[in-house]
Amino acid sequence: MGNAAPAVNTGAESIAWDLSDLYAGHNDPQLSLDMASAATRAKQFADSYRGKINVAGGPAPELIAAATREIESIFEAIGKAGVFAELLHAADLATAHNGALVAWAREASSAVRQDLIFFDLEWIAVEETLAQSIIDHPSCRPYRHYLASIRRYRPHVLSEAEERVLEDKANTGGRAFSRLFDEIFASMKFSVRLDGNERSLNESEVLALLYEPQREVRRIAAAAMTKGLRDNEILLGFIFNVLVQDHAVDDRQRHYANPMDARHLANEISGATVEALMTASEARHDLVQRYYRLKRRLLGLDVLYDYDRYVPLAADTTVTTWSQCRETVLGAYAAFSPEMSDIAAKFFDQRWIDAAPRDGKRGGAFSSSTVPSAHPYVLVNYTGRVHDVMTVAHELGHGVHQYLSRPQGYLQADTPLTTAETASVFGEMLVFDHLRQSLTDPKARLALLCSKIEDTIGTVFRQIGLTRFEQRLHQARRTQGELSREAIGDIWQSVNTALYGDAVILTDDYRWWWAYIPHFIHSPFYCYAYGFGELLVLSLYQQYRREGASFVPKYLKLLAAGGSDTPENLLRPLGMNIADPLFWQQGLEPFRAMVEEAETLAA
Repeated sequence: MGNAAPAVNTGAESIAWDLSDLYAGHNDPQLSLDMASAATRAKQFADSYRGKINVAGGPAPELIAAATREIESIFEAIGKAGVFAELLHAADLATAHNGALVAWAREASSAVRQDLIFFDLEWIAVEETLAQSIIDHPSCRPYRHYLASIRRYRPHVLSEAEERVLEDKANTGGRAFSRLFDEIFASMKFSVRLDGNERSLNESEVLALLYEPQREVRRIAAAAMTKGLRDNEILLGFIFNVLVQDHAVDDRQRHYANPMDARHLANEISGATVEALMTASEARHDLVQRYYRLKRRLLGLDVLYDYDRYVPLAADTTVTTWSQCRETVLGAYAAFSPEMSDIAAKFFDQRWIDAAPRDGKRGGAFSSSTVPSAHPYVLVNYTGRVHDVMTVAHELGHGVHQYLSRPQGYLQADTPLTTAETASVFGEMLVFDHLRQSLTDPKARLALLCSKIEDTIGTVFRQIGLTRFEQRLHQARRTQGELSREAIGDIWQSVNTALYGDAVILTDDYRWWWAYIPHFIHSPFYCYAYGFGELLVLSLYQQYRREGASFVPKYLKLLAAGGSDTPENLLRPLGMNIADPLFWQQGLEPFRAMVEEAETLAA
């Protein structure tokens, strides 16, 4: 057995974000002052506007505009305190006062929101024709989409008293179990024995070993991950069962017929469009299986196991330093748009990134938009691999998107999940093309191309598979009651077998790997948004290649629009019709071309 790659300094070990643009620290007195002020303003808002929205003849447009402006300001105030607490906690889940601050912020925010619930309920109750005339009035133009979006929930809202109870109980219900899940994984250790040395690794570190060229290292890492999950299987299985049932209760109370309906409504997309996306993806599982058969041959293996999927084709142990990562990503962004590169540079220069993979930190990566009066923050766990460089490109794509959309205001800056992944995946494509153009060696080009193919498999096909798993999990929980961990594993294994066929052999250990996916916990049915974003970007990128520089301002305008309109309306000026099933089938053509190019290069 060869040695695992030694721990090498990348320069990211000291890269921690500076949250002082939000607050000075967990004990900053301004936190309490801002939340107290928001609470006072919320009560004053209720005194001023309660009973004045749903009135005979409809409210004056100017009144609705003024009310929406004030409610946006209050939401931003509690949002700023809440996101600061969440970011502090994500960077250090082990420190007790960080968790306590999250609990305080959530409870205080809930109290404020309860005083504001009446506004949505009264506005939703306004007769449709009257409401539309108000939405179309010039005074309401800055909030047009927000005011229209609220009304989509008309069939699903409850009475004010019921809404207040649900908001209050959420902090000791679903939100509490989500926090528990995060803290379990932040404290979890995975024991790995390599070359006679016992190493205790966190989640990010043990998953990083799946990219090691030595197969035995990958096998040991996968076994260690499985053991960690199985050691906590009772707790993790219980969390999954509780949250799936909590989702079902919420659907029942709010009259959603299907477990995915609430997510579709939030994403401003139809169930038919999502199903077209998913079935188009599933119809091309053959491309995934073709690729993994090719990879098996290139690796010289008789069998490709689940823990072999991520190993790079080139046995490259080169570590990309943090400064090299910065140069690569900013260079790729600058070749497309100097403005995008300048914005992304702010994240490095002004300490808007937390990159060190330390114990107690949340695993994975994300970009938080925070609030429009501040700026986004990015969290990654950087270990120096090419995969990590692509992750930085991905999250900075989010960051640029969120930065550009700030002028839309707190209520309309953020996009639905469907278009939230557009800029992130586009950022990855820019870096991929940038790296590919710098390579002349066919073997190096093949290795990079295969890396991109695998990223696309992970972003489209695997995420659609995760969504199918959720569908079956929620359905089984509703019809069969609480599910055993083994039953959940059966669903997991079945969905993944359909994806990989006989090209990848799934071990018995792999049937436990549903237990570490955070999206199932924090954002049910989030995952199809990745597939949506990837296929959309493959189409957008083909358009960029055809149009060149003239495409750039249209793309930046799309990002700057944020969530100020529906995804369908925002994409129409770029010639994208996401409601057409053929669109998703065509979106898979660039992926087919990549697989065929890899086969040609390999030959």
